Amino acid sequence: MSEVLETQSNDVEMVAEIGQAYARMKKEIHKKIVGQEEVVSNLLISIFAGGHVLLVGVPGLAKTLLVTSLCEALDLDFKRIQFTPDLMPSDIVGTEVIQDDPVTKERMFKFMAGPIFSNIILADEINRTPPKTQAALLEAMQEKQVSVGGKVYPLSKPFFVIATQNPIDQEGTYPLPEAQQDRFLFNLFVDYPEDQEEMDIVRMVTSGAFEDIESAVSGEDILRYQQVIKKAPVSEHVLRYAINLVRATRHKKPEATDFVRKWMAFGAGPRASLSLISAAKSRAILNGNYHVSTEDVAAVAVPVLRHRIAPNFAAMAEGISAEDIVNHLLETIPQNA
Repeated sequence: MSEVLETQSNDVEMVAEIGQAYARMKKEIHKKIVGQEEVVSNLLISIFAGGHVLLVGVPGLAKTLLVTSLCEALDLDFKRIQFTPDLMPSDIVGTEVIQDDPVTKERMFKFMAGPIFSNIILADEINRTPPKTQAALLEAMQEKQVSVGGKVYPLSKPFFVIATQNPIDQEGTYPLPEAQQDRFLFNLFVDYPEDQEEMDIVRMVTSGAFEDIESAVSGEDILRYQQVIKKAPVSEHVLRYAINLVRATRHKKPEATDFVRKWMAFGAGPRASLSLISAAKSRAILNGNYHVSTEDVAAVAVPVLRHRIAPNFAAMAEGISAEDIVNHLLETIPQNA
């Protein structure tokens, strides 16, 4: 009995510690980022959940500054890769080169690690490079390893890919394949700032009134927090709600609504259900709750699902987006069924 009470006490203390770390990171990031509260919160939810993030927005909205500010708030290694049309896969993962052994004088292959061997990778303007190079990230994002020359090289932990992307209708871009989009836990839209926020941005940037960001959390802390978040209890009805949301996106299944059957080309796979629960756990713990609710699932549904479903041509012609479909499901599917 005493061991159970001690475990519960430790869990309560860890939840409080995670909440404090979350608050410190937000405070440090906002030293350079004005507004974008929802984007910052969701970015941190993804980090604590151990997921990757795709930031989408037109140029000039401080997407890159947001990521670099996050990296300054974390005591982790950071590499930025600027994706260009001539970038090759070996420029990301590394390559083998021939070297002479100084002792035996024999020639041998030596692996020269690429920039992907870091804790946080900023894949800047990921849709500016062709699909072959985009695919070089797939194994790293899913398996946390890189295979070169028949050998497997594990990546450091924690490992996150944060990619920025301009809207695909901009000139000179390559839309990310669906399989790669599915590897991102969140797809976050970075919108234009509000009027007063833009005034504050202009005043701060043109006067150079930036504060230095201090490290708030270490890599070891992040790994510990991720283990606590994974253990967050999820009741049966919360699991059912998450699964109902995902299954309702599949227009050929009986769970789909008439709205989905009319406007959907294809729905989300099982990884979406896993992502919903992982993100909901992270959100619950970061907000000081000890269990996951259906409200947590609903709060992360749009960034989890918007890049995993595809409206059909009729929907696009009518201006109905993936986000509209997700919001329809949130309004239609009861949370306490």
